[in-house]
Amino acid sequence: MKTYDFLVVGSGIAGLSFALRAAAHGSVAILTKRGAEASNTAWAQGGIATVMAPDDSMDLHVADTLDAGAGLCNEEVVRLIVGEGPECIGELIARGVQFDSHLENGVSEIDLGREGGHTRRRILHHGDTTGKEIATRLLEACRRTAGITFYENHFAIDLITTARLGLATGDRCLGLYVLDEATGEVDTFRSDRVVLATGGCGRVYLYTTNPKIATGDGVAMAWRAGATISNMEFIQFHPTCLYHPTIKSFLITEAIRGEGGVLVGADGQEFMQKYDVRKSLAPRDIVARAIDREIKKTGHACVYLDITSKSREFLSERFPNIYETLLNAGIDMANDRIPVVPAAHYQCGGIRTDVNGATSLRGLYAIGEVGCTGLHGANRLASNSLLEAAVVAHRAAVDIVKRSPMGQTVLEEFKLPPWKTGAVTDVDELVVIYHNWDEIRRLMWDYVSIVRTGKRLQRAATRLRNLQREVQDFYWNFKITSELLELRNLAQVAALIVDSASQRHESRGLHYTLDFPDPDERERHDSLLRRVL
Repeated sequence: MKTYDFLVVGSGIAGLSFALRAAAHGSVAILTKRGAEASNTAWAQGGIATVMAPDDSMDLHVADTLDAGAGLCNEEVVRLIVGEGPECIGELIARGVQFDSHLENGVSEIDLGREGGHTRRRILHHGDTTGKEIATRLLEACRRTAGITFYENHFAIDLITTARLGLATGDRCLGLYVLDEATGEVDTFRSDRVVLATGGCGRVYLYTTNPKIATGDGVAMAWRAGATISNMEFIQFHPTCLYHPTIKSFLITEAIRGEGGVLVGADGQEFMQKYDVRKSLAPRDIVARAIDREIKKTGHACVYLDITSKSREFLSERFPNIYETLLNAGIDMANDRIPVVPAAHYQCGGIRTDVNGATSLRGLYAIGEVGCTGLHGANRLASNSLLEAAVVAHRAAVDIVKRSPMGQTVLEEFKLPPWKTGAVTDVDELVVIYHNWDEIRRLMWDYVSIVRTGKRLQRAATRLRNLQREVQDFYWNFKITSELLELRNLAQVAALIVDSASQRHESRGLHYTLDFPDPDERERHDSLLRRVL
């Protein structure tokens, strides 16, 4: 049994920011199922939103967030996170994060971009690889910090709780069972302070902008442990994923529209004015539905993003990664329109937490995309995700020590039981796992994506129940592997999305159903799910 003061699962901005703060109080283990460089954060292109411009204000940022959230944001949480943003940005800069800047009267000023739903320029960015810059600098800081230990290629399987062990002490989290992929053995990690920072579940859909690691692991683990899950029906589809026969999952950042890019059809004509007065700068839910409708109405495979009004020099400097990637694909964005389609992008729901990341299960915190603080409501405002992750990580590091003071260990003398392997054998046919993985992603795209109906949700729920039984049979009868664990988590998260969507009899934000096409004030509440243990 490995014992630490803090266990952190995930190595994005949330997990790394928390670890750096927590290391001042005790030992920290960071568990990552792949290498530490693999995170959703590292894929973030656009930037991080905060108030810096003289014509901007906290009230304006709050108002934009509430507007995008379609009536389901927790305004108190919004004000806290927006208000604490500049301090957290300052800490990132102090740790070496380089945001784009320019000289103004001999003084360096940070460049601020604008994205859909924002009424002011407030997006700090590092070219079009902001997330990678942040993740790299934080990872470097963590590797330099005494007391932080990395366990790479260690897949967290399940949370260990007092309820799971049959202890009558009030349910709380005690640690984790973790698969060491190098040895194939399962280790026991013990801690009174467990933090999930595992990112989202974009890979539950066939088409997504997310990396392969985004399989909903944290939400699935928390659900199995009895934590409350909230608002999983609100899956954000990014309007502009590159449509290309060989390049998959490549995001075309919203910042391109913020810099003057417009959406046009195959005929070269703009169409967003038919859907919203903000045109191509409308919030993501509106733009994604508009593109989906245009594709279905015209029969064309995609729409196009046109930013040929900008010079090649500007585009290659402002969006170097996108410019180079498109050029290698035969698309010169200075002269050519960019073919785009919507794709699953961000999980606005998740493990229900307060603004400090505390879940309904004592000793367990969830920060970043895996948690649901109430900031995003029914639709996330662009570039608020990295902001939330940084702020809530800092708040969590303070709150977790306050609730579980150092030196006051729960069940200090209790040794957690080792993982029971049982009489299992190696998986005989991996093709079955890959088939089920593919089926889940296809049925979620066909039945539970941008536009939904009750019948589609019912079909999805029926098939997912069967798939979950098949997956459970594999789980209990074969030796566990990372592929099997990801499939198990995908099946569970897909079912949570369908169950949450089936409960909401209205259209609001990212949840749009043809059966109830309008919002209903009687439905203006969070969707809550909790497993009965």
